[in-house]
Amino acid sequence: MYLDLYALQSVPPSNINRDDTGSPKTAMYGGALRARVSSQAWKRAMREMFSDLLPEGQLGVRTKFVVPLIADRIAAKREDLAEQSVDFAKSVLDATGIKSSETDRKGSDEGTLATGYLVFIANRELDDLADIAISWADGGVDPKKPDSKSKKDVQKAFKGIQAVDIALFGRMLADASDFNVDACSQVAHAISVNEISQEYDYFTAVDDCAADDNAGAGMLGTVSFNSSTLYRYATVNVDALMEQLESAEAAACGVAAFVEAFVKSMPTGKQNTFANRTLPNVVAISLRDDQPINLATAFERPVYAARDRSITQIAAERLAACAKDVESAFAHPATKSWHVSYGVDAASLEYFGEGVSFDDLVSAVREAIESALASEE
Repeated sequence: MYLDLYALQSVPPSNINRDDTGSPKTAMYGGALRARVSSQAWKRAMREMFSDLLPEGQLGVRTKFVVPLIADRIAAKREDLAEQSVDFAKSVLDATGIKSSETDRKGSDEGTLATGYLVFIANRELDDLADIAISWADGGVDPKKPDSKSKKDVQKAFKGIQAVDIALFGRMLADASDFNVDACSQVAHAISVNEISQEYDYFTAVDDCAADDNAGAGMLGTVSFNSSTLYRYATVNVDALMEQLESAEAAACGVAAFVEAFVKSMPTGKQNTFANRTLPNVVAISLRDDQPINLATAFERPVYAARDRSITQIAAERLAACAKDVESAFAHPATKSWHVSYGVDAASLEYFGEGVSFDDLVSAVREAIESALASEE
């Protein structure tokens, strides 16, 4: 079972995801220049929202500072081990194959033990590693020379039920491939349905304390921006998520959180300059039993506004028409579909099933998935 999630989102002048020159990211599609927001940027925004949707114990953290996190847990559980907490934390992490060393990063982090790359680790795994380190201390294990049995205990901490965000977005550990996790979701780069032109805002800043006879600006600058209607797509392999979370209820709640975070989140680039935060004009969800389907081909030909129809309205019509054409051609219609919309003619989206409120959509998705998975258990 796959959940396909489609969104059309009108975004005013903005620069929410910059390239190496500071300009909004773009892509060529259908021979036309499109606005683009990378999947990495939007997944980061989604993960930040997860903390409002799911308990901390079901989530993880992506960081180089794993050793300090384990050490803090050791010290919090056993004050008598506070002075040795860093040594035991380093040792227990080294036993996984993930090495750490003092960072040369400037500021308050300087000299802190850090891994060589970002590690996506569950809060539960951090707690388990802290408990293992404490058992080493109580059992007289030398933190610098743990035996093979002690190392096997460490490996058990990464087995079993995964954190929801790690299960959804995956984990790759270069030094400990046994603990890698295949992502249950895929998120496409958002691209505009319309052709765009990069624009530039020339701005000046006035010095409030300059002399009255000083007519010059305190500074000059430019910022690049564009505006667009974005087509966004993501898919979740529901059965794979079920395998990693080992519960129909947990998988359904995880998918519901994914849907809510996908729809309501937005990368924060230049948001204070542009106040560009919007919500999608159209959200459509389809449950499929064969394979996920990205409907980007609906917009291979750029959308242009008509006299009496907006870009977003025409895009909504194209999206529904593309879904109908693809499913008719391959004789694999979605098993269930729902949609939410505003600012467009809802009748143009009837192919995506019942039009509902967003809260009702999330509830319907959760109930449908839990019911389907429970019947398979």
